[in-house]
Amino acid sequence: MEGNIPHHVAVIMDGNGRWAKARGLPRPLGHKEGIQRVREIVRDARDFGVKIVTVFAFSSENWSRSADEINALFSFMRFFLGLYQKELMSQDVKLNVVGRRDRIDKGTREKFEEIERITADNQGVILNIAIDYGGRWDIIQAAQAVARDCREGKILPEAINEDVFGGFLSLKGMPDPDLLIRTSGEQRISNFLLWQCAYSEFYFCDKNWPDFNREELKKALDEYAARGRRFGKA
Repeated sequence: MEGNIPHHVAVIMDGNGRWAKARGLPRPLGHKEGIQRVREIVRDARDFGVKIVTVFAFSSENWSRSADEINALFSFMRFFLGLYQKELMSQDVKLNVVGRRDRIDKGTREKFEEIERITADNQGVILNIAIDYGGRWDIIQAAQAVARDCREGKILPEAINEDVFGGFLSLKGMPDPDLLIRTSGEQRISNFLLWQCAYSEFYFCDKNWPDFNREELKKALDEYAARGRRFGKA
């Protein structure tokens, strides 16, 4: 693994509910355990040399789940961020929340904004948490923003290229993920970072997210290190 560490790792944290079901526990307790795992994986990723971690915490499609499950998930998030705040500072982690915010309850939204302000100057690891996020939404909102700027004369249509368009996406200013990890055995990207993962390496793991630990992360990084990335070149 040494010498070939992905700069940016994205994670689809799948399998919280299945983890809970296998133990005879309510689904929300799987989310509680999964949220705690984020803290550990960010710490481990930093130890291995990863600079950016982006986790898919709640998709645009997840609103179709029961109100009880959704409310429990956001309650766990608020509680977790309150506990995690000191560690974010001591570990020099910068937190960004990406995705829509208008459908998130006020208490959770304010907690996100508070932590973002507090950690804004941290320069160690960047932790992006995707909440109410969808890859298609991301592209559409970027296209709308570009269209507005064109209408207002700020951008000429012929000047739009990948770099310009990318500046309107949720992860603007950051390099694209080098590695995308998905847990729980599913092998799809589920509308996550569709633009940004155009050249990412994919790694699928059978472990449910709450069981994805430092050893499993190292396996993913070792697999990444063994691959040759050509970006279309011979």
